[in-house]
Amino acid sequence: MEIRTASDSDWPSIYRFYSVIMCQGTTYAYPEGQTLEEARSWWMEEPPGRTVVAVEEGEIVGSAKMGPNRPGRGSHVGTASFLVDPARHGRGIGRALGEHVIDWSRAEGFRGIQFNAVVETNSSAVRLWKSLGFEVIGTVPETFDHPEHGLVGLHVMHLPL
Repeated sequence: MEIRTASDSDWPSIYRFYSVIMCQGTTYAYPEGQTLEEARSWWMEEPPGRTVVAVEEGEIVGSAKMGPNRPGRGSHVGTASFLVDPARHGRGIGRALGEHVIDWSRAEGFRGIQFNAVVETNSSAVRLWKSLGFEVIGTVPETFDHPEHGLVGLHVMHLPL
């Protein structure tokens, strides 16, 4: 698997699974039903952030976006978000993207990585991030309206670098 910086021409391929994931409504509090162009700014990061794609056999199978969690006095802590094509779950794509983000964040001089909103019922993501050294440092109750479970919490997760 190759992980490389995303180009503008990659966006339609990312959007193919971005739109499916947002329509499922189980992992992101992003607007549903976005068009290709409406969704672009929600995923394609501008510097100092970065968006990457995971490519397997010439096909984009996942993506991550990363950058400072906050501007100014909060810019020493990074954040990231991840998408894996639902048809490709369980193949290590999320782990490879997570490891890439951790390596990039260290190289960029971030002091830590903070995930602001990991849906507590997303057990595979929580398990993955914990296996990569992240800790749940708090859960904000009933802040995500899950289509199956109703109001559930959002974990704040942190990894010191």
